[in-house]
Amino acid sequence: MLSFEESMQIIQNLSVQPVGVEKRYLPDALNRVLAEEIVAKENSPEHPTAAMDGYAIIGADQAKGVIDVLHDNAAGTDVAGMKVRPGTAIKTFTGSLMPEGADTLIPVENVTFEAGKIRIDEPVPEGFSVRPVGENYREGETLIPKGATLGFAEIGVMASLNMVAPLLYQRPRVAVLATGSEVLELGVCSDNPAQIRSSNNYTLEALIKRHGGEAVQLGAVHDDRAAITEAMRQGLESADILVTTGGVSVGDYDFVKDVVRDELGCEVHFKGVLIKPGQHIMVAQKGNRFIVALPGFAYSSTVTFLLYVLPILYRLKGQAYTPPVVSARLLDGYRKKTANKTEFAACNLWLEKGEYLCDFSGKRSGTSAIMTNLLGEAGLLWLDADDGDKKAGEHVRVIPLR
Repeated sequence: MLSFEESMQIIQNLSVQPVGVEKRYLPDALNRVLAEEIVAKENSPEHPTAAMDGYAIIGADQAKGVIDVLHDNAAGTDVAGMKVRPGTAIKTFTGSLMPEGADTLIPVENVTFEAGKIRIDEPVPEGFSVRPVGENYREGETLIPKGATLGFAEIGVMASLNMVAPLLYQRPRVAVLATGSEVLELGVCSDNPAQIRSSNNYTLEALIKRHGGEAVQLGAVHDDRAAITEAMRQGLESADILVTTGGVSVGDYDFVKDVVRDELGCEVHFKGVLIKPGQHIMVAQKGNRFIVALPGFAYSSTVTFLLYVLPILYRLKGQAYTPPVVSARLLDGYRKKTANKTEFAACNLWLEKGEYLCDFSGKRSGTSAIMTNLLGEAGLLWLDADDGDKKAGEHVRVIPLR
């Protein structure tokens, strides 16, 4: 088996091309990945602009104490022909262009208006409350880089640039197939106590959606080589990544690994990694389509999905991905389960007074089937293969899951 580090290096070296691009209406671009640079085509603002309601004046005129008011300058008014001369002011409102000659906006709160004049009650510095040309951005400035995930701020900036339909990377399609004669689909009734309810499909679908992919549910298929072959062939045809759960171990009915090699003709990058959980993971490729075969236990499939599927999914949508890692102080001791494997253990993780803390309160000890250990503010304690037991008070690496 490969070491965890070796398997990550192979994942990093995979030839992965983004699935494609498309233009989408701006309000539909939230949380999508940008496939072009957004460059300002003009200054913003293009003209000095009032930042408050007040009077456009020559700042030095405040020393006169009283200034004549000529007229109003409402927002949206063309100021061509308007001019502030020494000793005069034009009432100007938030967002209005500053009239020619004015260099300062004195707020209405700082003056008293009477009989067509303002009395300066509280002077302001010259240039006060005037937005200069290019305050927001300047022509030719790159505002949003290619590959950025679009949030509310990016949407707002693009709207200010009058971008109706930005160019986006398409969402990768990720098909999910559960294998195993013991797996029972949601909604199906059974009186067979040997069957278990399918949950992996829906856990992984939620993760796919959370990370910007489009999930394709293929349901569950029994441990039959022909049925698994047909389901996996359909998955490869309909998606950019096919994720399977179960059937990758060494049992008599574990057909997935053989189907990938013998029936689908995929290039197997590796099968088996020295990690806990999920050592029987398999990653294969056919063209620009990928198969990631995960273990069947719920906790194992979830952890290995985070480690091995997400880096491929992100690259298919034009981004890089590395697991987020924080340093946390361990409040409990932790006994490492294996001596030669990289280990990922579910823990509680929270921030307190600026410090991350973690413990194992309420976490159940047992097999890799315990999905409830990922409920709440959970994280994954990350121990390298050569790490030993950890004592209370030590700082450890944790992958936050929330």
